[in-house]
Amino acid sequence: MNKPAQSSEIPDLPVPDERETALYRRFSDLRIAWLTHAHAPVFTVEEARHLRGSLPGLHTKNLFLEDRKGRFWLVVAREELAVDLNALAKTLPAPRFSFGKAGDLIRLLGVVPGAVSPFAVMNDRDSQVTVVLDEELARDGTVNFHPMRNDRTTAISSEALINFLEATGHRPIIVHLPERA
Repeated sequence: MNKPAQSSEIPDLPVPDERETALYRRFSDLRIAWLTHAHAPVFTVEEARHLRGSLPGLHTKNLFLEDRKGRFWLVVAREELAVDLNALAKTLPAPRFSFGKAGDLIRLLGVVPGAVSPFAVMNDRDSQVTVVLDEELARDGTVNFHPMRNDRTTAISSEALINFLEATGHRPIIVHLPERA
């Protein structure tokens, strides 16, 4: 008999090529245009800045968080923004945030740390993760994210991002993200 995965159990993930291909299939189904650039793996915003060169559009960071009530959040922000998590928790409102555990990230979003992006919510079929989107990223323009792996950057339009999120059942909460002083 199969038992449900507990948060301490980490499921096996498809290989990066399969995760990326599944994303592009979803984009095609939704008629979303995208452009992907390959690069060396990056794990931090600083590494990404050095490798990406002059890729156009807004670049991002993604914070996988858990609140005190055990709810999960994905905060999608401009890379240069130092998000004040305490102020954000009050804005939403949510109890105090902490960073989510790697096992929960893998179980809920189907990606490993370093490859987190809003695209991963397509794996959250039970809508356990709430997406919070920086209002600047929701404006008309190009936004860049990892396509389920951290050795690629995929560019789509802001409008396409919102359409993608809504198609996965994750209507984003679009807010002005408070910045640390």
